[in-house]
Amino acid sequence: MNFTDTHFSREGRYWLGKETDSGRSYLGIPISNRMVDYIEFYWINDAQYRSFAENQDLAFEFAEACRRREHDDLLVFTPGTDRGTPR
Repeated sequence: MNFTDTHFSREGRYWLGKETDSGRSYLGIPISNRMVDYIEFYWINDAQYRSFAENQDLAFEFAEACRRREHDDLLVFTPGTDRGTPR
């Protein structure tokens, strides 16, 4: 998988982008565990991608819900046993 970021919000601490092999859209949030900092990627549909790109408040609300683990069903990769916490 190759993730290409198209939008970034420093204030909202999230990325929007496209996975280039599949063309699917994603939102990513920074995560830290005791060993490493990484990004959790969540699949979003094309309508969400366009909406989030145009409206940062909507994107931030979705990112916050991801931080609360309310969208774990949309995770691109299943977290390991040492799942980190949002930053």
